[in-house]
Amino acid sequence: MLGELNNAQIEGLLKSQILGRIGCHANDTTLIVPVNYFYDGAYIWAHSREGLKIKMMRENPNVCFEVEEIENMANWQSVIAWGEYEEIKDEVERNNAMQKLIKQLLPLLVSETAIPSHGLGTMKLAIVYRIRLTKKVGRFEKQ
Repeated sequence: MLGELNNAQIEGLLKSQILGRIGCHANDTTLIVPVNYFYDGAYIWAHSREGLKIKMMRENPNVCFEVEEIENMANWQSVIAWGEYEEIKDEVERNNAMQKLIKQLLPLLVSETAIPSHGLGTMKLAIVYRIRLTKKVGRFEKQ
């Protein structure tokens, strides 16, 4: 059975996952990339090093975010949300967001080699940002 997720299910899926995908568009180019994140009920929080994704979101802050949970091809949930990129400049807010990201990801870091090379160990190099979600839709299939 195919269906639509209600608001509580959408919120639950966004809060339960740690890997999503950001879609951004600038200068006639569209980019979709995976990101580690946490969701606080209003914002998707993430970090990155300087690169194409950050450059594109600075140029066009209107982005799309997608997350899913797949048990198998007949049992899955997916949320697509739209929002606006906001770079965090305040040092206290940046540090708080990075600590929440680390806390969320820590159970998945099974060895020193599993630590991402793009900012968790080098907070000064990380660009911390959030996406203020303005619209969310969700779908599911359940057999």
